[in-house]
Amino acid sequence: MAILSAFADEVTEDFLEQVKFLFTRNVGYIEPRFLNRKNIMDLTHQELKEARKMIEDYGLKVSAIGSPIGKVRLDEPFEVHLEKFKHAVELAQFFNTPFIRIFSYYAPEGKNIDDYREQVMDRLSAQVEIIADADVTMVHENEAGIYGHSAANCADIAGTIGSDKLRLVYDPANFVWADKIADNVHSCWPLMKPYVVHVHIKDWKIGAKVGSMPGEGDGQIRKLLAELATMKYEGALTMEPHLQAGGQFGGSTGPELFSRAIEAVRRIAGEVGLPCD
Repeated sequence: MAILSAFADEVTEDFLEQVKFLFTRNVGYIEPRFLNRKNIMDLTHQELKEARKMIEDYGLKVSAIGSPIGKVRLDEPFEVHLEKFKHAVELAQFFNTPFIRIFSYYAPEGKNIDDYREQVMDRLSAQVEIIADADVTMVHENEAGIYGHSAANCADIAGTIGSDKLRLVYDPANFVWADKIADNVHSCWPLMKPYVVHVHIKDWKIGAKVGSMPGEGDGQIRKLLAELATMKYEGALTMEPHLQAGGQFGGSTGPELFSRAIEAVRRIAGEVGLPCD
């Protein structure tokens, strides 16, 4: 059975209200990213303890740490960023979640990221070494501008690193928005499927400035959920609709539209035979 989760900072900035919102919509998981306007990586220990208590008080669990690891240029100091990754590992353990969402770096200003494959692989390999003995897995999201901007490059990352400690997040709308791909389930999904353990639900129409209600854009959400049903997918479907705004580090949807997006995903999942709780 798939599980529903959410980047609930798209609903409201207030973290307690994020948790309450998901609880009232019977969504049992949250993917914390921004809590009271602060990135989860920047919270104090006391703030983290308070956030964990809120999650526990409402019976929720954490599907992944929504970290920005890997969203920096390759000419920025790696040792500094590696220390941040170590903190992300601590956060995953603190919130008792198996996954840390990551990215695969931007090229130096004015350069082509595809020319930096070796450096990207070296960095990701170093991160894998850090979690070798930890009950934590990196899940890499396809994203515009980074090395893993294409399905082929995402598969290259997972295949080259060759470790269960690095798997993939599949975000269909990022292919639509960045590359104007309207057939991602045909052209992208087969390449990434062997490595996918986490899915973001965001739909988009080619040329649009904001996201579409799930199932109404060019992201082929229905076909993707049908594929997941066929493979008896048991991972998270993390809602990230971007229905009011979207950007490099997050987006906005609001409670009413977010509720409708949740209902749409549940309806489509039911129609294609994907059990979803």
